[in-house]
Parts: sequence; C-alpha cells; structure tokens
Amino acid sequence: MITTTIHIKNMVSRCCIVLIREKLEKAGILVDEISLGKATIRFDETRVSRVDIRQVLLELGTDLIEDREQQLVEKIKLAVIELIHHMNNVDSIVRKSDYLVEKLGLSYSYLSRIFSSHENITLERYIILNKIERIKELIDQDEFTLSEIAFMMDYSSVQYLSSQFRNITGMTVSEYKAGDRSSKRPIDLLT
Repeated sequence: MITTTIHIKNMVSRCCIVLIREKLEKAGILVDEISLGKATIRFDETRVSRVDIRQVLLELGTDLIEDREQQLVEKIKLAVIELIHHMNNVDSIVRKSDYLVEKLGLSYSYLSRIFSSHENITLERYIILNKIERIKELIDQDEFTLSEIAFMMDYSSVQYLSSQFRNITGMTVSEYKAGDRSSKRPIDLLT
C-alpha cells in the first residue's frame, strides 16, 4: 500500500467530497483525508494505478492536477467560491481582491496573471460570473430584497447589480424572476 496526496480539479462543494470519497473507495482506493481540492489516499499499486484514479475522477467531472500553477488556479477558484457562495459577505464588505491576497498570500496581479494563463477568462470575469450565479440563487430563495443582495454581493447600488446582471445574462432581474429560471450554470463550469 502506498499513501499519497492528490490534488483534484473542480471540487466545489461538500457534495463533491462525499461523492468522490464514495467513488474512490468503491474503486479500492482508501481515503484517509479529503477536503475541497485534495485527498490523501492509500492504494495497492499492484491493483490500482494513477490512470485508474484519474478515470474515477473523470467520470465525476473532475480530474487530477499535476502542475503547481494549476493547483494555485484551483485554490483561487475555491477561495472565490468560498467568499461568494458560502460567506455571503454579510458582516462586512470585503473586496474580492483583498480576500484572495490574504487567503493565498500572493499579490493580486500575480494571481490574476496565473489564472488567466490557465483558464479561458480573466480572474475578474470569473469573480463576476460567480457573483451572478449567487445572485440568481439568492433571488430564487426569495429571502432577501434586491437591495440586500446588492449589499451582500458587494455592489455599490441596485442599479449597478442590475446593469451587470443584464450584461452577463442578457436579461433583467425582473425578466429572470418572471421566467423559468433555468439559466443557472453549475459553478464548476464558469470558466
């Protein structure tokens, strides 16, 4: 049995943790520890190969990350998701760039450059797309006013939120509320 830590792409929620653990263990791979973006696993290398591990992950829409810069890109994504989808930014307005710099310990310009070199969009656009998806979710929950949502998502005004929402989705907030609301995108597919 060998023990190794693997880095996993597109792990964005607790559901991913549960599902990936289940599928790896079903494939004969023991999971000692698992969290968003990585897992410490044990397996018999005479019965399971790295290709087998990758295949399990690919079937779930994830993959192994081998490259150090790609690992950083995944950490950036997880930090953005954590801030926008889990923290709601309710207690204080935290600039997204300040949060990323503090969380990852690297300059925003470096993080932005690495992100853009590995993904098809800029970091700023990725943050905006995540904010729009979170806004859709908050609208669907019908617990907050649009003013409260604008505050939570760090918009200076409802008008600015509405304008960016329309630019990204092609519809107004009112049109979204009145429609079938099927335009939501999985957050692991926002790049």
